[in-house]
Amino acid sequence: MKTIFTRILILQLAITAAASAQAENFTNFIRQLQFPTGVAWDASVAAAGQQLSALAIDPGGARFELWTVNSSPFKSYLLDSQYVGTYVPLGTVTMRSEDPYDLVPRTRADRPFYVDITVDGLRWEDYVPESAKKVKFLRHTQSYGLGGTGENIDRTMATLVGQVYINQNGPRTLSFALTAVAGADRSKVRGEERFSIFSLADYQAPENQLASRYIQIWPVADGSISGISQGQLLRFAVPQLTLTLNDLYPDSTTYAQVYKGSPVLGQAGKVVPGSALTFYDSVPTSRVLVVKDYQDVFDSDGRWTMEIVTKTPFGIDRLAYVSFDVQLTIKVRGTVTTVK
Repeated sequence: MKTIFTRILILQLAITAAASAQAENFTNFIRQLQFPTGVAWDASVAAAGQQLSALAIDPGGARFELWTVNSSPFKSYLLDSQYVGTYVPLGTVTMRSEDPYDLVPRTRADRPFYVDITVDGLRWEDYVPESAKKVKFLRHTQSYGLGGTGENIDRTMATLVGQVYINQNGPRTLSFALTAVAGADRSKVRGEERFSIFSLADYQAPENQLASRYIQIWPVADGSISGISQGQLLRFAVPQLTLTLNDLYPDSTTYAQVYKGSPVLGQAGKVVPGSALTFYDSVPTSRVLVVKDYQDVFDSDGRWTMEIVTKTPFGIDRLAYVSFDVQLTIKVRGTVTTVK
């Protein structure tokens, strides 16, 4: 008899494919992998709904993988997986962060994230095998390396950070103040953390992944302003500036602003023309901007501050600043006489 996809997987499809429904270049499919034969079958699916599995569930069970594919640029994402069997416990893993991006969970290297776990179907009777009494919960980390984006990485090379057994049904939430992805500069790590629930091997089926999700970790942005120095006096004309912006968060708006006076965190100012950048992307971005002819932002002489600020789902951060004196007003001193 064919079996309906588990309710957990249907809900996951409806939630994570929401991003696909918003863009015509995304398509979704579920891959069914049979055990112990290894036979695989792919079935196209809509952004939400349910349907019968393509193959009958064998005694060894089957794993269902939810994929979404972006056609431009071509890239595939494994969104979730679920192992189904006659006497196999059920498990779900959900990742949460301060970034509401709904395609692949992500956060920044200096921000917390949360893992919601639910286990159901565990038994406690003496006569049932160990595989029915508990599951394994694993945490892996994997660095993308300098400038890496996670494209085509080998996830079998991930580092196992921790492993515990869960022997009670029900939900639980784990919170992590910072990522454990390896890197000398903790603000600049980029990679992913993966959390998985596995069944134990028994006489019918090998150890299998019940659920797995990962969250991407992106570096903290930084920047610099060159072409003007601290305390410099601007007279008659403004110098050409170079703004260097590194590791801008995938969902961010970054710009240079000026305001009268010395530096003050959180101060709103005038945006410098030609300095604003907005990104809605899946990976961080770096840019170098050349800014000139911005003298109109100064409406009076005196001490001014220029800052580079970036707005992300985590708030507003200052990347660089410089204070200088402005004296652009031309003053003429003298007398006017007439000759008759």
